[in-house]
Amino acid sequence: MATLYQIHSTMDMLRRSVDEMSRTWRTGDSILLLGSTVAFISWLDAYLSDSEIQGIANIYALADDVAQLSNNTSAKLNLETKLSGLLTDEEWVNLTQNTDANNAGFDKVVTIAL
Repeated sequence: MATLYQIHSTMDMLRRSVDEMSRTWRTGDSILLLGSTVAFISWLDAYLSDSEIQGIANIYALADDVAQLSNNTSAKLNLETKLSGLLTDEEWVNLTQNTDANNAGFDKVVTIAL
């Protein structure tokens, strides 16, 4: 089973959030960007490249959070190539509560909010 890391971070704390996540990271874990964190996805990519984190299964964001971005910002971030998917609130809840091994659920959900 894998861990879902939920990151809710400001730009100035994002590197520290990645450092915290790297302490327990296992290949096959996933990331969910919460709130405005999705706007910093390019920085997240850079920080992940500088870290020992490898084997990311998926990177998700909440559809409502992405909708808060302007169309211009969304286009510049190129989210469709950087995210594995956009989740509704219901999909988010289902993803975090699914512990059935046959449905690729998560055995842990860790929220990092620094």
